[in-house]
Amino acid sequence: MPVISFITFFIGVIMALQGAYELRRFGAIHLVADTVAISLTRELAPLVTAILVIGRSGSAFAAEIGTMRITEELDALETMALHPVGFLVTPKLLAMLIMMPCLTIWADLMGILGGSLFGVIGADYTLGSYFVATRDALYMRDIITGLIKSIVFALIITGVGCREGFATGAGSEEVGRSTTAAVVTSLFLIVLVDLVFTAIFYVTGGA
Repeated sequence: MPVISFITFFIGVIMALQGAYELRRFGAIHLVADTVAISLTRELAPLVTAILVIGRSGSAFAAEIGTMRITEELDALETMALHPVGFLVTPKLLAMLIMMPCLTIWADLMGILGGSLFGVIGADYTLGSYFVATRDALYMRDIITGLIKSIVFALIITGVGCREGFATGAGSEEVGRSTTAAVVTSLFLIVLVDLVFTAIFYVTGGA
């Protein structure tokens, strides 16, 4: 939470600064709030949240299961008639499906709050008028778009992290390789899926 809060807050400030730089040239600096809100809810908040969760949790999933693989704890679970997937993966997946949308909403709020900092200081907004402009700019589909992405990202992060953990070879160095593979593969798939979803929402008029 602290990491996501700080990063998305500053991304909101950066988005407002960059947007104002271009919008001022066209006399449209009053659209800063719209730019920040739409960019964050549709794209940046779910993507940044997913990247941070990959580093924090996706890698941990691979490391945990990989360590259990080389210490034969997975074999012990099967001996006790506990299926490793049901016992280890299902709780992680359920937790991720709940927390990713929650974290994405929190990232939306922090990013908008960051944008309001510049809006008040450099774009002649009051805090109240900035949030009113944000409310008027957003449609429910903008928020839902980000939440749909976050759910799919949760599936990818959990699936890749756990898969790499189960695929860990013999030797302690393999845990590091599995963790690295989980992070890199998850990042690649998330960016690819994000591109596909953005294209779909664009074509269907949802973006």
